[in-house]
Amino acid sequence: MPDEMICLHHTLSSSRANGPGNRYVIWTQGCSFNCPGCFNPETFSATAGRDYSVDDLARDILLSQDKVEGITLSGGEPLLQHRALAKLLSRVHQSANLGVILFTGFTWVELQHIPQISTFLAEIDLVIAGRYQQENHLARHLIGSTNKTLHYLTSKYHHPDLNTPPAEVIISADGSLNLSGIDPLKW
Repeated sequence: MPDEMICLHHTLSSSRANGPGNRYVIWTQGCSFNCPGCFNPETFSATAGRDYSVDDLARDILLSQDKVEGITLSGGEPLLQHRALAKLLSRVHQSANLGVILFTGFTWVELQHIPQISTFLAEIDLVIAGRYQQENHLARHLIGSTNKTLHYLTSKYHHPDLNTPPAEVIISADGSLNLSGIDPLKW
């Protein structure tokens, strides 16, 4: 996929369960880790989802900038599209000072070996790294399982900031329900 397009599973322009404050959440489509017990198994397929231009998504985020504290990148696996996401965040940061949290299944060591990752990481404040391990389920402070590691890349966030609700239910204007968070409810 060209670096000007992002394959999305879903976005949410207002969430309080995916990081500190009110956040714009982006779930990318595609993940090859397929962690048992993953909260978002519908994001595994790289062929599902919808393609969205970096410019259009940046515009959507900037329209919400007065209502959100930051952006949360989740998935799927966001790092499979890190070049396009780096462009997106660079464009957003030209006009808005929004914090960015990244959830990734890559470990911190694995992440260091991804080509051109430094450009992307320059746009990130906090990385929550490591595959979800169902047998080590935690679901507290934005940490899904006990093996996850936190990497504060700037001074924007601190551990107490991560004490967010584990789940939220959002009812859209059309009546549809959106279940979100580190430990979303299941029907």
